[in-house]
Amino acid sequence: MLRGLFIRDMLLIERLELEFQPGLNVLTGETGAGKSILLDALGFVLGWRTRASPVRSGADAGEVTATFDIGSDHPIRPILTEAGIPIEAEVILRRTAHADGRRQAWANDRRCSVETLRQISETLVEIHGQQDDRGLMNPRGHRALLDDFAGNSRNLAQCRKLWGEWQARQTELAKAQTAADRAAADRDYLAHAVQELDQLAPKPGEDATLDTSRRLMQAGERIRADIGKAADALGPQGVEGLANDAVKWLRQVSDQAEGRLDAPLEALLRATDEIDQAQRGIVDCLTALAFDPRELENIEERLFAIRALARKHGVAPDELSVLGDRLRERLAAIDDASAGFAALKKTVAEAGAAHDAIAADLARRRRSAAGRLDQVIATELAPLKLERAVFRTDVRDENPGPDGSDAVQFTIATNPGAAPGPLNKIASGGELSRLLLALKVSLRAHAPGLTMIFDEIDRGVGGATADAVGRRLASLAEGSQVLVVTHSPQVAARGNHHWQVEKQVQGGTTRSQVHAIDAQARVSEIARMLAGDVVTDEARAAAGKLLGVSG
Repeated sequence: MLRGLFIRDMLLIERLELEFQPGLNVLTGETGAGKSILLDALGFVLGWRTRASPVRSGADAGEVTATFDIGSDHPIRPILTEAGIPIEAEVILRRTAHADGRRQAWANDRRCSVETLRQISETLVEIHGQQDDRGLMNPRGHRALLDDFAGNSRNLAQCRKLWGEWQARQTELAKAQTAADRAAADRDYLAHAVQELDQLAPKPGEDATLDTSRRLMQAGERIRADIGKAADALGPQGVEGLANDAVKWLRQVSDQAEGRLDAPLEALLRATDEIDQAQRGIVDCLTALAFDPRELENIEERLFAIRALARKHGVAPDELSVLGDRLRERLAAIDDASAGFAALKKTVAEAGAAHDAIAADLARRRRSAAGRLDQVIATELAPLKLERAVFRTDVRDENPGPDGSDAVQFTIATNPGAAPGPLNKIASGGELSRLLLALKVSLRAHAPGLTMIFDEIDRGVGGATADAVGRRLASLAEGSQVLVVTHSPQVAARGNHHWQVEKQVQGGTTRSQVHAIDAQARVSEIARMLAGDVVTDEARAAAGKLLGVSG
């Protein structure tokens, strides 16, 4: 509830301090007295869009402070907590404006942004006029009004939670899909590379071994002929045969040489042993150099294949086996990711199904509540002289979203037999005002702690219709707080508290003043509203009758 409003140097107000009360507070005054200025100042401290230069002419700065009482379960509390603003039994909003354009805002003496002010104000104040665009005139708000009436807050919170989870899962899936698309190309490459490595199966150190064998075989082709000649020269047909002949010949005659051949014979025997060892070594070498030319071809083919694969992957030949292990690990990871991708798809489907289920439940509740709301409003239309109007709440399917899968629009047919249509196209300004009242009366139990402000919504109606408007406003104010700016005496007479707005000119300066008026002053003010500039005794009597007092 709005308890206090302090205004200093704003627009035409030099200094003003008001203490509002529960129930129906009416503000009256002559046209141009400054009633709209008072609402502009309140809108300024609430963070609403206001005039570019709200500071009073001649002042350096202006200030507006609004004090609200809040209950322990008021919806403002989570907003204050999130914004880091201290929570107390009251909320004090203060905002200043400087002539140079600077503006500052506080909530419970804690600096805050205009956006925070707006969030706070939406839980504290609701303002309506004939061109209301925050309620009836804006179809985007119809669903919220219907949900308030249906008591869907818990279901709606669950729907929004599940929608958020669904969107988060879909975002994960989209990222996974992008990664999977990239991985698909990588997988083809990895699978081919692993296949090549597995088929070749290179081993660490194999390149050096093959290279050594290849060089030996290539060298063996060049030197084997000379080694063979040496083997032949040392063999039985060569040195070995001659040496053996020499030994045989010397032995035959050594007895006759008186020992002179013993030393040469021994030396020759030693020589034949050395020649034999040399000849065996040469034969062994020839054996080692003996190879199948196809073997050299196979060795060269494998060696070249290993080196070509190493160049392809930019690694040393000895690192190919390690590379194969790494590529196999990457391939396995991609395959594992594919399995995880399938699981993620399942979670997306499950999250979507959960949201669809709560959305379907919301749809049922909304359609049921729509019928009840139409009936309740129908009972409210008759007292407002709209008994021939037919109000319908249209609930239709739309694309899923955080608030479910329904679009809601209020429609009306103001003449019998006419097709219902959107409110802003069918209803006149006065009819919209009364429809708004009917809706607010129907929903009043669903907006606790909210101060409602009606800015001349009774314009264009009079007589019995104006009286009906006043009665509904008074009904709406029971147990809550309603502020009404009005030119209707029938509405003003229904107020629990009456405020008069006056414009004064002193020393060439225009100022607006607002003050509470007592019962006697109310008679005079309502008589003025009835009669105009000249207040007659008849007007006073009529005013007294409206107020239920003697003239």
